[in-house]
Amino acid sequence: MEFSRLGSSNIEVSRVCLGSMTWGIQNNQSDANLQIDYAINQGINFIDTAEMYPIPPSAETSGQTEAILGNWLNNNKAKRHDLVVASKIAGPGLKWIREGDQITGKNVIEAVNSSLKRLKTDYIDLYQLHWPNRVSPHFGKQWPNQIPLTTVNAAEQTDQMHDILTGLSQCVTEGKIRYCGLSDETPWGINTYLKLAREHNLPKMVSIQNEFSLLHSKDWPYLIENCVHEDIAYLPWSPLATGMLTGKYLNGTRPKGSRWTLIQRNGLFRDTPLAQQAAEKYCQLAKSYHMTPAELALAWCNHIDGVSSTIIGATSIIQLKENINAFSKPISDELSSDIEEILKQYPATF
Repeated sequence: MEFSRLGSSNIEVSRVCLGSMTWGIQNNQSDANLQIDYAINQGINFIDTAEMYPIPPSAETSGQTEAILGNWLNNNKAKRHDLVVASKIAGPGLKWIREGDQITGKNVIEAVNSSLKRLKTDYIDLYQLHWPNRVSPHFGKQWPNQIPLTTVNAAEQTDQMHDILTGLSQCVTEGKIRYCGLSDETPWGINTYLKLAREHNLPKMVSIQNEFSLLHSKDWPYLIENCVHEDIAYLPWSPLATGMLTGKYLNGTRPKGSRWTLIQRNGLFRDTPLAQQAAEKYCQLAKSYHMTPAELALAWCNHIDGVSSTIIGATSIIQLKENINAFSKPISDELSSDIEEILKQYPATF
């Protein structure tokens, strides 16, 4: 297993991060225990969760994923210090989490305390803002004029960010979290947080996790360049485009129990004709190189300059083994060129 430094922190994280959002719906405690044990045995030390998990989110299941991880941590206390545990506070909109309220300094403190109880640990290594208070160009909202950029009050948003950092700072001072990070953010968001941290001696954001895959590579190069030069770890989530890049959803196929058979909060916005065409081409390319489609997609993600650690998820040990195995697969110049040819044909599929 290879490791990268988590941005400007002093933490080394495995280049594979074990995602957990299936734990609580598609996976139970026993499944999660097997996944964690196997991942650790393969050298993975980085696990990501969130207060709103599992996915799809609901009032009935909210917090269950943290609780499942907490049960494992409680039964394996000697291994806690070897792990980098990351969690996230939900942004506004989920009525069953703080009545759908925005992220504030006060809410950060409340959310951290609740997560610590569920995780059965004294500290969280990386605490992230799941999405910003303002509408951001993610989850299919990146197309021109889909979000009202010019109506956003930048001063008001900046004040909110300052308040959030103040809450995070209190948690850092109290030893409840070690480092802070972002998720589903933009260059403006990153740089505003960095500026506030410098000006007010508040915690610096050390990482950001955004959606990034062969079907959705919009963060390259501008946001990723920002991360590289500001020493912020870039952590891709959904590198398989919610499973589409495995080929299992081609031609309308819906395997029993798969993610696309569940209710989707934002709908199946990734399921477009262009995405289907691109996924099929990547599957064919993988076969020609004696790789599985998942191995191709994950190896490519790991190969991208500026990527620090890629967040993977699985509903079975078989899937997990395949996904982890992908990170030992080299991307030759020839394969890179063939991938680029398809990517140029389908640069923005959803």
